[in-house]
Amino acid sequence: MIIVAQLQGRPLPTGLRLDKGFQPCPVGPGDEFYPNGIFEFNITRLLAFVQEHADRFPVEQVDLSEFPDFGNSPHINEETVRLADLSRPILLAEIAPGRYSVIDGNHRLVKARRQGAAALPAYRLQCPTHVPFLTSAFAYEKYVEYWNDKVRTLLGDLRGQSKSSET
Repeated sequence: MIIVAQLQGRPLPTGLRLDKGFQPCPVGPGDEFYPNGIFEFNITRLLAFVQEHADRFPVEQVDLSEFPDFGNSPHINEETVRLADLSRPILLAEIAPGRYSVIDGNHRLVKARRQGAAALPAYRLQCPTHVPFLTSAFAYEKYVEYWNDKVRTLLGDLRGQSKSSET
């Protein structure tokens, strides 16, 4: 199971508790945000947080083959690709247990692939680090629901594997 392999060496994920007092991270003038479906993140503030706590977020090299190739997407701006700085780490957020999505750096991925690179520097954010940077209460509530469903499914799958290996 791929997710189990990605979780090796880490404790099993736990569910998130819904915080009724959650305050969305507003998107101010000039802030960059990333809509990942209904999960919209304030990238500007999240990157500032990562840089303020650099000791918690080491830069790692990630293999480009781990991510889908969106090079032909109509959402790719060719000028942004041309100007992309491949030395800037991309931002990966754990959207489901052991599964990371690029929430900042898709144009860098496209440029790196076009230049034949095999890897890029990245910050990998485990859940719940990125949760406070969701931009709406609706997105927050849906994320908690989504995450908890994925944790329940994963734990059920692991229990099933454990039972089948005992027989």
